[in-house]
Amino acid sequence: MASLDDLKKRISSVKSTQKITKAMKMVAAAKLRKAQENAEKGRPYSEKMNNIIFNLSNGISDKENAPKLLKGTGEEKIHLCIVLTSDRGLCGGFNSNIIKKAKLYFQKILNDDKTLKIITVGSKGYDQLKRLYKNNIIEKISFKESKNINYFDANKVGKIIIDRFEKNEFDVCTIFYNQFKNVITQIPQEQQIIPLKTSDNKKQESLSDNIYEFEPEEDEILSNLLPKNISTQIFKAMLENSASEQGSRMTAMDNATRNAGEMVDKLTIQYNRSRQAAITKELIEIISGAESL
Repeated sequence: MASLDDLKKRISSVKSTQKITKAMKMVAAAKLRKAQENAEKGRPYSEKMNNIIFNLSNGISDKENAPKLLKGTGEEKIHLCIVLTSDRGLCGGFNSNIIKKAKLYFQKILNDDKTLKIITVGSKGYDQLKRLYKNNIIEKISFKESKNINYFDANKVGKIIIDRFEKNEFDVCTIFYNQFKNVITQIPQEQQIIPLKTSDNKKQESLSDNIYEFEPEEDEILSNLLPKNISTQIFKAMLENSASEQGSRMTAMDNATRNAGEMVDKLTIQYNRSRQAAITKELIEIISGAESL
């Protein structure tokens, strides 16, 4: 049984931890508001960019000479997966949920005897994947030094992807991230960005009534727009991840603070009982000593 001094130290330690988790919850809550606003503002832009590309792709007369980023290589043998996670922990199941989604996709690719290549964006993703997929990871990227999510970081990742695609290092590129829904719920997503999927029935139906005329020709516009769209989709994913991370961290720290409070209560009861037992024992010893005289 723990001594009174040990219980005292443990209560003090748990209280200190509770103060830290409470402070982290407040910091996450402060960051969440801005991150949520950025994620919500980024969605319409990325969706509109996709819509424009869908319209342009429908207007291409010569499909065979369409930009390579749109039509792909014509094969699906080599898959490049971009796993977007955080550089910091203590955010609940945020990173684990993305990794779980990605692993299901990896297993499907490997079961089909296709080649898998992985680029991790965020140190936590690399830490969780290196044990099983170390030979498949071709590059790891981290933005620990960046204070805020910005387009320049997303553009760096976009350029790496495009450079590798132009060197024929892969056929299909898919990104994995968490979509922010609310503080409690973040939904793991997989999104194919190369070649760009244009067979989404809902989107095609919504665009069927809109007829646009473009100047210059569709091919020329797409050649300039498609690389920017890749960076835009990655930037959107990073914004969604940022909001999801802060929401998950806020929830995790709230739970940790509550659990610490419950533990303090239990330890305090245990301390009081031990103290009462020690006092009772001393009284019995005093009374027994007095009776012996």
